[in-house]
Amino acid sequence: MVQPDRSNSIEEAVKERIALGIKAYYANLNFFKSRLVTECSKLKLYRTVIRPIVTYALETWVLKENIIQKLTVFERKVLRGIRGIFGPTKENQTWRIKNNDDLDNLIKHENIVYYIKTQTLSWFGHIQRMPEVSAAKKIFKKESLNHETKRKAHIWMGGQHHTGTWSNEDQKLVNLCPG
Repeated sequence: MVQPDRSNSIEEAVKERIALGIKAYYANLNFFKSRLVTECSKLKLYRTVIRPIVTYALETWVLKENIIQKLTVFERKVLRGIRGIFGPTKENQTWRIKNNDDLDNLIKHENIVYYIKTQTLSWFGHIQRMPEVSAAKKIFKKESLNHETKRKAHIWMGGQHHTGTWSNEDQKLVNLCPG
């Protein structure tokens, strides 16, 4: 599992995920190029195998514009490589490569960025439904407070001044969480 840590950034982790997605695409290239396989099956394979490899755990990360750009470029390259459904089209006795709008219409505007945003909302809802005593919810609330602390000079919580540092209890929770 590719996870960002102190030595590498999210951008590097996303590059590794895209490389894994390209490997998955080329591993299934005969399937994608086959005329015997329906367009629906090809799209289903992309959505169930390749896209989840690239987007695994991205719902918990902050996506910058350059990361979104890299992900959409990857998706368009893969979709253009799928024979039949996303390949070139013939218009007026000439062949042309489908433009980005054509691809977006063919996948019904459910591109990789849309998928990540829906996964992020799903993850957020999962965190919100957790009991208050769960480790993930405590960490989520603590991170929110740290961002709040950066904007304000101080925060008062329960009559005590919050300094924005981790308490021993919070540090234990972080150490218990995998990843």
